[in-house]
Amino acid sequence: MQYRPFGRLDWQVSALGFGAMRLPTRTREFGSAIAEKEAARLIYRAIEGGVNYIDTAYGYHRQKSEPFLGRTLKGGWREKVRLATKMPHWLMSGPEDFDRIFAEQLERLQTEYVDFYLLHGLDKRSWEKVKSWDVFSWAEKRIAEGRIRHLGFSFHDDFETFKNIVDGYDWAFCQIQYNYMDIEEQAGTRGLQYAAAKGLGVVVMEPLLGGRLAVRQEAVQRIWDKSPIRRRRVEWALQWLWSQPEVSVVLSGMSRMRQVEENLQYADASRPGLLTPPELAVVDRVREAYRKLCLVSCTGCNYCQPCPNGLNIPLMFELYNAGHMYDVLKHVRDMYNHWVEPGKRAENCLKCQECESKCPQHLPISDLLEQVSLVFDQGKSYEEALA
Repeated sequence: MQYRPFGRLDWQVSALGFGAMRLPTRTREFGSAIAEKEAARLIYRAIEGGVNYIDTAYGYHRQKSEPFLGRTLKGGWREKVRLATKMPHWLMSGPEDFDRIFAEQLERLQTEYVDFYLLHGLDKRSWEKVKSWDVFSWAEKRIAEGRIRHLGFSFHDDFETFKNIVDGYDWAFCQIQYNYMDIEEQAGTRGLQYAAAKGLGVVVMEPLLGGRLAVRQEAVQRIWDKSPIRRRRVEWALQWLWSQPEVSVVLSGMSRMRQVEENLQYADASRPGLLTPPELAVVDRVREAYRKLCLVSCTGCNYCQPCPNGLNIPLMFELYNAGHMYDVLKHVRDMYNHWVEPGKRAENCLKCQECESKCPQHLPISDLLEQVSLVFDQGKSYEEALA
């Protein structure tokens, strides 16, 4: 295992971290009951292989991830790792809930302290909310008591919001969605470099974009196959991240032993600057090939929101694009049915066109939602929807 600096902390983190959001389950339904015996085997093998950072959150696996880790890390395993979990501020009515939720998390995790505590999934709105609640005064008291070792945040919004949050407190670390497709999305490469320059440890989540970058896509695979250096798709994605010295640790949601073993091998081979300029150019060509498969040029700016009928238009376009770009239509159909409630799906568009007058990209949103509905609500293929 390779170890890397974690911001300004006097501690080295394993290049590979274990994300406990996609543990093996008893059924194929996302977030269902954890197959605990198998999941524990994966955790123990990862730790034996040198992983020293485990990430979870209050809500993962329908609130079962923290209790699972509490049971699994008993017997000396807890002392071998640094444990990270997150504050579910959206479940709170105000600062009076801080201690109650945090005490519950400690009890679930069967630990007296959390090494890394994150404000979960900050964006513009939630950032203003937790500031108004004076969350930092509360957190600093818990730090003084030794029950929180280091405070950070995870993030889903744009770069300017990320920059404001980084500058808004003396954080120890942050966690961002980042991969070779997301260089300009959310925090992006600018955010990674900005946070690292400020002395923050940077934890990377979604290195495979929810597994999409591991799926074979024929147009993209032809580019990988022409590279003089041969790697598997997963290794290309991980080594691209580890080549950047600003990245502290890359989280992987491993659900099979083969994934653990392969990722341990990849992490052992990792180095900052490993990928050469010609290899980085291969990744650039892959990114462009994926982008050419994008069907809707939605930037996710949310100017179309709120929809009078409650449709989450950017989410539906994101899923629609992803199914085509990464050849994962069945997977994104399942996500659509899980995340988008009946009555607020593409088929429920009223064609009022209020959204179209607000769209900076001047997209024909009503017509595009008809295509989304054909694919997701009626089960048509992309070819049929586009005909």
